[in-house]
Amino acid sequence: MSRVCELTGKRAMVGNNVSHAMNKTKRKFNANLVKKRFYIPEEDRWVTLKVSTSALKDINKKGISAVIKEARAKGFLKK
Repeated sequence: MSRVCELTGKRAMVGNNVSHAMNKTKRKFNANLVKKRFYIPEEDRWVTLKVSTSALKDINKKGISAVIKEARAKGFLKK
């Protein structure tokens, strides 16, 4: 499975390692992802999602149902 947040669509970015002598080599900045299990009361079921930690903060603030609804509207989540 790829390193992409299922709710926000965040993915790895590419950048440079920069040494003291200003030499630049390519590197990857991976998204901070966590595999988490959520209970959706409307559907009366558990769902396991790979989400970024910023998405977890959104879930704590808005609720899982609202965040899933937004993700489906943006096309990040199927069903």
